[in-house]
Amino acid sequence: MLDLNGTGLVMLEEDKELISMVHDFVLKEVRPRAAEHDRSGELDWESYNKAFEMGLICADLPAEYGGQGMSAVTSAWIREELMYGDAGFGLTCGTNNLGIKPVMLAGTEEQKRWCVEVLTSDKPGRDPRWPQKRSGFAAFALTEPDAGSDAGACRTTAVKTADGSEYILNGRKCFITNACYADFMCVVASIDRSLGYKGLTMFLVDAHLPGVSIGKHEDKMGIRQSATCDVIFEDVHIPASALVGKEGEGFKIAMKTLEHGRASIGAGCVGIMRAALEEAARYAQVRKTMGKPIWKNQGISFKLANMQIDIETSRAIGMKVAALVDAGSREAAELGPIAKCYCTDALNRVVTEAVQILGGYGYMRDYPVEKLMRDAKIFQIFEGTNEVQRMIIGNGVVAKYKVKE
Repeated sequence: MLDLNGTGLVMLEEDKELISMVHDFVLKEVRPRAAEHDRSGELDWESYNKAFEMGLICADLPAEYGGQGMSAVTSAWIREELMYGDAGFGLTCGTNNLGIKPVMLAGTEEQKRWCVEVLTSDKPGRDPRWPQKRSGFAAFALTEPDAGSDAGACRTTAVKTADGSEYILNGRKCFITNACYADFMCVVASIDRSLGYKGLTMFLVDAHLPGVSIGKHEDKMGIRQSATCDVIFEDVHIPASALVGKEGEGFKIAMKTLEHGRASIGAGCVGIMRAALEEAARYAQVRKTMGKPIWKNQGISFKLANMQIDIETSRAIGMKVAALVDAGSREAAELGPIAKCYCTDALNRVVTEAVQILGGYGYMRDYPVEKLMRDAKIFQIFEGTNEVQRMIIGNGVVAKYKVKE
Protein backbone atom coordinates (compact mmCIF):
# COMPACT_ATOMS: atom_id res chain seq x y z
CA MET A 1 0.00 0.00 0.00
CA LEU A 2 1.35 3.43 -0.95
CA ASP A 3 1.97 5.59 2.11
CA LEU A 4 1.66 9.14 0.75
CA ASN A 5 1.99 10.67 4.21
CA GLY A 6 5.34 8.93 4.52
CA THR A 7 6.61 10.82 1.47
CA GLY A 8 5.39 14.21 2.67
CA LEU A 9 3.13 14.57 -0.37
CA VAL A 10 -0.01 14.81 1.73
CA MET A 11 0.08 17.91 3.89
CA LEU A 12 -0.82 17.16 7.48
CA GLU A 13 -3.80 19.01 8.94
CA GLU A 14 -1.62 20.84 11.47
CA ASP A 15 0.54 22.14 8.62
CA LYS A 16 -2.24 23.43 6.37
CA GLU A 17 -3.01 26.54 8.41
CA LEU A 18 0.70 27.33 8.78
CA ILE A 19 1.45 27.01 5.07
CA SER A 20 -1.63 29.08 4.19
CA MET A 21 -0.34 31.79 6.53
CA VAL A 22 3.11 31.69 4.87
CA HIS A 23 1.52 31.87 1.43
CA ASP A 24 -0.49 34.96 2.41
CA PHE A 25 2.64 36.51 3.88
CA VAL A 26 4.70 36.17 0.70
CA LEU A 27 1.82 37.44 -1.45
CA LYS A 28 1.28 40.52 0.67
CA GLU A 29 4.81 41.30 1.84
CA VAL A 30 7.52 39.65 -0.27
CA ARG A 31 6.34 39.53 -3.88
CA PRO A 32 5.22 43.17 -4.17
CA ARG A 33 8.76 44.37 -3.35
CA ALA A 34 10.71 41.57 -5.05
CA ALA A 35 11.49 43.49 -8.27
CA GLU A 36 12.64 46.54 -6.30
CA HIS A 37 15.06 44.48 -4.20
CA ASP A 38 16.24 42.55 -7.24
CA ARG A 39 17.33 45.86 -8.77
CA SER A 40 18.97 47.17 -5.59
CA GLY A 41 20.52 43.88 -4.51
CA GLU A 42 19.49 44.62 -0.92
CA LEU A 43 17.62 42.28 1.39
CA ASP A 44 14.02 43.19 2.19
CA TRP A 45 14.70 43.59 5.90
CA GLU A 46 11.11 44.47 6.73
CA SER A 47 9.87 41.16 5.34
CA TYR A 48 12.80 39.22 6.81
CA ASN A 49 12.11 40.52 10.31
CA LYS A 50 8.44 39.63 9.92
CA ALA A 51 9.45 36.13 8.83
CA PHE A 52 11.55 35.88 12.00
CA GLU A 53 8.60 36.99 14.14
CA MET A 54 6.45 34.34 12.44
CA GLY A 55 8.98 31.63 13.34
CA LEU A 56 9.93 30.88 9.73
CA ILE A 57 13.70 31.15 10.25
CA CYS A 58 15.33 27.87 11.32
CA ALA A 59 11.91 26.31 11.86
CA ASP A 60 13.39 22.84 12.26
CA LEU A 61 15.65 23.62 15.23
CA PRO A 62 14.92 21.06 17.98
CA ALA A 63 12.47 22.16 20.64
CA GLU A 64 14.79 21.00 23.43
CA TYR A 65 17.24 23.73 22.42
CA GLY A 66 14.61 26.44 22.12
CA GLY A 67 13.63 25.91 18.49
CA GLN A 68 10.23 25.00 17.06
CA GLY A 69 11.12 21.41 16.25
CA MET A 70 9.37 21.28 12.90
CA SER A 71 9.99 18.27 10.68
CA ALA A 72 12.07 18.41 7.52
CA VAL A 73 8.83 17.88 5.57
CA THR A 74 7.09 20.86 7.19
CA SER A 75 10.22 22.96 6.70
CA ALA A 76 10.21 21.97 3.02
CA TRP A 77 6.63 23.14 2.61
CA ILE A 78 7.63 26.47 4.19
CA ARG A 79 10.67 26.75 1.91
CA GLU A 80 8.49 26.18 -1.15
CA GLU A 81 6.29 29.13 -0.22
CA LEU A 82 9.19 31.45 0.64
CA MET A 83 10.89 30.70 -2.68
CA TYR A 84 7.60 31.24 -4.47
CA GLY A 85 7.80 34.73 -3.02
CA ASP A 86 11.41 35.43 -4.04
CA ALA A 87 14.36 33.07 -4.51
CA GLY A 88 16.97 35.34 -2.92
CA PHE A 89 14.72 36.09 0.04
CA GLY A 90 13.98 32.39 0.53
CA LEU A 91 17.68 31.54 0.41
CA THR A 92 18.51 34.16 3.02
CA CYS A 93 15.84 32.73 5.31
CA GLY A 94 17.00 29.16 4.75
CA THR A 95 20.77 29.56 4.94
CA ASN A 96 20.73 29.86 8.72
CA ASN A 97 19.66 26.20 8.69
CA LEU A 98 22.75 25.36 6.65
CA GLY A 99 25.00 27.44 8.89
CA ILE A 100 23.94 25.73 12.10
CA LYS A 101 23.51 22.20 10.70
CA PRO A 102 27.12 21.03 11.33
CA VAL A 103 26.72 21.90 15.01
CA MET A 104 23.37 20.13 15.23
CA LEU A 105 24.89 17.06 13.60
CA ALA A 106 28.21 16.82 15.45
CA GLY A 107 28.52 19.61 18.00
CA THR A 108 28.52 19.56 21.77
CA GLU A 109 25.49 20.39 23.89
CA GLU A 110 27.10 23.70 24.81
CA GLN A 111 27.70 24.57 21.14
CA LYS A 112 24.15 23.69 20.19
CA ARG A 113 22.58 25.79 22.91
CA TRP A 114 24.81 28.77 22.20
CA CYS A 115 24.06 28.70 18.46
CA VAL A 116 20.31 28.33 18.91
CA GLU A 117 20.30 31.20 21.40
CA VAL A 118 22.08 33.43 18.86
CA LEU A 119 19.65 32.55 16.08
CA THR A 120 16.39 32.71 18.01
CA SER A 121 16.88 35.64 20.39
CA ASP A 122 15.12 38.85 19.38
CA LYS A 123 18.20 41.06 19.78
CA PRO A 124 19.97 43.42 17.39
CA GLY A 125 23.16 42.02 15.89
CA ARG A 126 26.52 43.13 17.18
CA ASP A 127 27.57 44.43 13.78
CA PRO A 128 26.69 48.16 13.49
CA ARG A 129 26.65 47.87 9.69
CA TRP A 130 23.32 46.03 9.91
CA PRO A 131 21.11 47.92 12.37
CA GLN A 132 18.05 46.37 10.67
CA LYS A 133 18.87 42.93 12.04
CA ARG A 134 16.34 41.53 14.47
CA SER A 135 17.98 38.15 14.95
CA GLY A 136 21.27 36.33 14.63
CA PHE A 137 22.63 34.88 11.40
CA ALA A 138 24.73 31.83 10.59
CA ALA A 139 26.90 30.95 7.59
CA PHE A 140 28.48 27.77 6.26
CA ALA A 141 32.03 28.42 5.00
CA LEU A 142 33.36 25.61 2.81
CA THR A 143 34.06 26.94 -0.71
CA GLU A 144 37.37 28.59 -1.61
CA PRO A 145 38.73 30.11 -4.85
CA ASP A 146 40.68 26.90 -5.56
CA ALA A 147 38.52 24.48 -3.59
CA GLY A 148 34.96 24.28 -4.85
CA SER A 149 34.03 20.79 -6.01
CA ASP A 150 37.48 19.63 -4.84
CA ALA A 151 37.15 20.33 -1.11
CA GLY A 152 40.38 18.45 -0.46
CA ALA A 153 42.28 21.37 -2.03
CA CYS A 154 41.24 23.56 0.93
CA ARG A 155 43.97 26.11 1.73
CA THR A 156 42.43 27.52 4.91
CA THR A 157 44.45 26.21 7.83
CA ALA A 158 43.88 25.75 11.55
CA VAL A 159 47.09 25.35 13.54
CA LYS A 160 46.86 24.15 17.12
CA THR A 161 48.88 26.09 19.65
CA ALA A 162 51.60 24.38 21.67
CA ASP A 163 49.50 24.26 24.82
CA GLY A 164 46.50 22.89 22.90
CA SER A 165 44.14 25.61 24.14
CA GLU A 166 43.57 27.31 20.78
CA TYR A 167 43.67 26.98 17.03
CA ILE A 168 44.93 29.83 14.81
CA LEU A 169 42.84 30.15 11.67
CA ASN A 170 44.15 31.61 8.39
CA GLY A 171 42.67 31.56 4.92
CA ARG A 172 39.99 32.82 2.59
CA LYS A 173 36.54 31.52 1.72
CA CYS A 174 34.43 32.66 -1.24
CA PHE A 175 30.78 32.61 -2.33
CA ILE A 176 29.62 32.37 1.29
CA THR A 177 25.90 33.08 1.66
CA ASN A 178 24.92 35.43 4.52
CA ALA A 179 28.59 35.90 5.45
CA CYS A 180 28.29 39.66 5.86
CA TYR A 181 25.41 39.25 8.34
CA ALA A 182 26.77 36.21 10.17
CA ASP A 183 27.23 36.15 13.93
CA PHE A 184 28.87 32.74 13.67
CA MET A 185 30.13 30.48 10.91
CA CYS A 186 30.84 26.79 10.62
CA VAL A 187 34.21 26.82 8.87
CA VAL A 188 36.05 23.93 7.21
CA ALA A 189 39.83 24.23 7.59
CA SER A 190 42.76 21.87 7.26
CA ILE A 191 44.85 20.87 10.27
CA ASP A 192 47.38 19.25 7.90
CA ARG A 193 47.21 19.99 4.17
CA SER A 194 49.32 16.93 3.33
CA LEU A 195 46.40 14.76 4.46
CA GLY A 196 43.97 16.15 1.86
CA TYR A 197 40.36 15.33 2.78
CA LYS A 198 41.49 13.52 5.93
CA GLY A 199 42.93 16.74 7.32
CA LEU A 200 39.72 18.73 6.97
CA THR A 201 38.19 19.76 10.27
CA MET A 202 35.04 21.70 11.20
CA PHE A 203 35.14 24.73 13.51
CA LEU A 204 32.47 26.94 15.04
CA VAL A 205 33.81 30.48 14.62
CA ASP A 206 32.42 33.60 16.25
CA ALA A 207 32.25 35.96 13.28
CA HIS A 208 33.00 38.97 15.49
CA LEU A 209 36.43 37.76 16.59
CA PRO A 210 39.48 39.89 15.70
CA GLY A 211 40.91 38.82 12.37
CA VAL A 212 37.59 37.82 10.78
CA SER A 213 36.65 40.19 7.97
CA ILE A 214 34.35 40.30 4.97
CA GLY A 215 35.89 40.72 1.55
CA LYS A 216 34.22 41.11 -1.81
CA HIS A 217 30.43 41.32 -2.04
CA GLU A 218 29.46 39.53 -5.24
CA ASP A 219 27.26 41.38 -7.75
CA LYS A 220 25.21 38.41 -8.92
CA MET A 221 23.06 37.68 -11.96
CA GLY A 222 20.19 36.37 -9.83
CA ILE A 223 19.08 35.61 -6.25
CA ARG A 224 20.05 39.21 -5.58
CA GLN A 225 18.36 39.47 -2.18
CA SER A 226 20.83 36.85 -1.01
CA ALA A 227 24.20 38.27 0.09
CA THR A 228 27.25 36.37 -1.22
CA CYS A 229 30.69 37.37 0.05
CA ASP A 230 34.31 36.42 0.64
CA VAL A 231 35.40 35.79 4.22
CA ILE A 232 38.99 36.40 5.29
CA PHE A 233 40.64 34.84 8.35
CA GLU A 234 43.90 36.45 9.50
CA ASP A 235 45.47 34.90 12.61
CA VAL A 236 42.07 34.30 14.18
CA HIS A 237 42.47 32.75 17.63
CA ILE A 238 39.63 30.33 18.31
CA PRO A 239 39.37 28.20 21.46
CA ALA A 240 39.87 24.45 21.26
CA SER A 241 36.24 24.17 22.35
CA ALA A 242 35.29 25.55 18.90
CA LEU A 243 36.13 22.18 17.35
CA VAL A 244 32.96 20.58 15.92
CA GLY A 245 33.21 16.81 16.09
CA LYS A 246 36.78 15.51 15.92
CA GLU A 247 39.88 16.52 13.99
CA GLY A 248 39.75 15.07 10.48
CA GLU A 249 35.95 14.75 10.45
CA GLY A 250 35.31 18.06 8.69
CA PHE A 251 34.67 16.64 5.22
CA LYS A 252 32.27 14.00 6.56
CA ILE A 253 30.35 16.59 8.58
CA ALA A 254 30.23 19.01 5.62
CA MET A 255 28.86 16.33 3.28
CA LYS A 256 26.27 15.29 5.84
CA THR A 257 25.27 18.95 6.16
CA LEU A 258 24.79 19.27 2.41
CA GLU A 259 22.89 15.97 2.37
CA HIS A 260 20.36 17.41 4.82
CA GLY A 261 20.26 20.64 2.81
CA ARG A 262 19.07 18.76 -0.25
CA ALA A 263 15.82 18.07 1.56
CA SER A 264 14.97 21.72 0.94
CA ILE A 265 16.48 22.26 -2.51
CA GLY A 266 13.68 20.41 -4.25
CA ALA A 267 11.07 22.41 -2.35
CA GLY A 268 12.80 25.68 -3.23
CA CYS A 269 12.86 24.75 -6.90
CA VAL A 270 9.15 23.91 -6.83
CA GLY A 271 8.34 27.33 -5.38
CA ILE A 272 10.14 29.13 -8.20
CA MET A 273 8.60 26.81 -10.81
CA ARG A 274 5.13 27.56 -9.48
CA ALA A 275 5.74 31.28 -9.87
CA ALA A 276 6.93 30.77 -13.45
CA LEU A 277 4.01 28.54 -14.44
CA GLU A 278 1.54 30.96 -12.89
CA GLU A 279 2.87 33.86 -14.97
CA ALA A 280 3.02 31.79 -18.16
CA ALA A 281 -0.48 30.31 -17.75
CA ARG A 282 -2.07 33.70 -17.11
CA TYR A 283 -0.28 35.30 -20.02
CA ALA A 284 -1.29 32.42 -22.33
CA GLN A 285 -4.95 33.13 -21.56
CA VAL A 286 -4.88 36.86 -22.37
CA ARG A 287 -2.40 36.88 -25.27
CA LYS A 288 -4.19 36.22 -28.53
CA THR A 289 -2.91 35.32 -31.96
CA MET A 290 -5.03 34.50 -34.99
CA GLY A 291 -8.14 35.31 -32.99
CA LYS A 292 -7.65 32.91 -30.07
CA PRO A 293 -5.70 32.73 -26.81
CA ILE A 294 -2.28 31.20 -27.38
CA TRP A 295 -2.88 28.41 -24.85
CA LYS A 296 -5.29 26.86 -27.36
CA ASN A 297 -2.34 26.23 -29.66
CA GLN A 298 -1.05 22.74 -28.97
CA GLY A 299 2.56 23.93 -28.90
CA ILE A 300 1.79 26.23 -25.97
CA SER A 301 -0.56 23.90 -24.12
CA PHE A 302 2.06 21.13 -24.25
CA LYS A 303 4.62 23.50 -22.76
CA LEU A 304 2.27 24.30 -19.89
CA ALA A 305 1.59 20.59 -19.41
CA ASN A 306 5.30 19.73 -19.27
CA MET A 307 5.87 22.53 -16.78
CA GLN A 308 3.18 21.08 -14.50
CA ILE A 309 4.68 17.60 -14.88
CA ASP A 310 8.09 18.94 -13.81
CA ILE A 311 6.56 20.66 -10.78
CA GLU A 312 4.70 17.61 -9.51
CA THR A 313 7.61 15.25 -10.16
CA SER A 314 10.06 17.58 -8.43
CA ARG A 315 7.80 17.95 -5.43
CA ALA A 316 7.45 14.18 -5.18
CA ILE A 317 11.18 13.47 -5.15
CA GLY A 318 12.02 16.49 -2.98
CA MET A 319 9.44 15.63 -0.34
CA LYS A 320 10.57 12.01 -0.34
CA VAL A 321 14.09 13.14 0.54
CA ALA A 322 12.68 15.32 3.34
CA ALA A 323 10.65 12.37 4.66
CA LEU A 324 13.75 10.15 4.57
CA VAL A 325 15.70 12.77 6.54
CA ASP A 326 12.92 12.82 9.14
CA ALA A 327 13.08 9.02 9.33
CA GLY A 328 16.85 9.07 9.76
CA SER A 329 17.19 6.82 6.74
CA ARG A 330 20.49 6.37 4.89
CA GLU A 331 18.44 6.38 1.69
CA ALA A 332 18.42 10.18 1.98
CA ALA A 333 22.11 10.20 1.07
CA GLU A 334 21.43 8.10 -2.03
CA LEU A 335 18.34 9.96 -3.22
CA GLY A 336 19.62 13.45 -2.34
CA PRO A 337 21.98 13.85 -5.33
CA ILE A 338 19.28 12.52 -7.67
CA ALA A 339 16.77 15.01 -6.29
CA LYS A 340 19.30 17.84 -6.54
CA CYS A 341 20.00 17.09 -10.21
CA TYR A 342 16.43 16.44 -11.24
CA CYS A 343 14.77 19.36 -9.45
CA THR A 344 17.34 21.97 -10.47
CA ASP A 345 17.37 20.81 -14.09
CA ALA A 346 13.56 20.83 -14.09
CA LEU A 347 13.57 24.33 -12.64
CA ASN A 348 15.71 25.62 -15.49
CA ARG A 349 13.48 23.91 -18.05
CA VAL A 350 10.37 25.47 -16.55
CA VAL A 351 11.67 29.04 -16.35
CA THR A 352 13.06 28.81 -19.88
CA GLU A 353 9.66 27.68 -21.17
CA ALA A 354 7.96 30.50 -19.25
CA VAL A 355 10.17 33.03 -21.03
CA GLN A 356 9.46 31.31 -24.35
CA ILE A 357 5.69 31.45 -23.83
CA LEU A 358 5.85 35.18 -23.14
CA GLY A 359 8.05 35.64 -26.21
CA GLY A 360 9.72 39.02 -26.46
CA TYR A 361 7.95 40.23 -23.34
CA GLY A 362 9.49 37.37 -21.40
CA TYR A 363 12.91 38.85 -22.06
CA MET A 364 11.96 42.22 -20.61
CA ARG A 365 12.32 43.26 -16.98
CA ASP A 366 8.75 44.52 -16.99
CA TYR A 367 7.68 40.87 -16.68
CA PRO A 368 8.67 38.62 -13.73
CA VAL A 369 9.78 35.58 -15.74
CA GLU A 370 13.02 37.28 -16.80
CA LYS A 371 14.01 37.50 -13.14
CA LEU A 372 12.96 33.92 -12.46
CA MET A 373 15.24 32.72 -15.26
CA ARG A 374 18.19 34.60 -13.73
CA ASP A 375 17.38 33.25 -10.28
CA ALA A 376 17.17 29.65 -11.48
CA LYS A 377 20.62 29.08 -12.93
CA ILE A 378 22.56 29.06 -9.65
CA PHE A 379 20.60 26.04 -8.40
CA GLN A 380 22.49 23.82 -10.85
CA ILE A 381 25.78 25.13 -9.44
CA PHE A 382 25.69 25.68 -5.69
CA GLU A 383 25.67 23.03 -2.94
CA GLY A 384 27.53 20.70 -5.28
CA THR A 385 27.37 21.19 -9.05
CA ASN A 386 25.09 18.88 -10.97
CA GLU A 387 28.14 17.43 -12.69
CA VAL A 388 29.53 16.36 -9.31
CA GLN A 389 26.13 14.98 -8.28
CA ARG A 390 26.07 12.84 -11.41
CA MET A 391 29.54 11.51 -10.58
CA ILE A 392 28.22 10.49 -7.15
CA ILE A 393 25.13 8.90 -8.68
CA GLY A 394 27.17 7.08 -11.30
CA ASN A 395 29.59 5.71 -8.71
CA GLY A 396 26.62 4.48 -6.70
CA VAL A 397 25.12 2.71 -9.70
CA VAL A 398 28.37 0.87 -10.43
CA ALA A 399 28.77 -0.09 -6.77
CA LYS A 400 25.23 -1.43 -6.68
CA TYR A 401 25.67 -3.58 -9.78
CA LYS A 402 29.32 -4.47 -9.26
CA VAL A 403 30.54 -7.29 -11.48
CA LYS A 404 32.26 -10.00 -9.49
CA GLU A 405 35.67 -10.83 -10.93
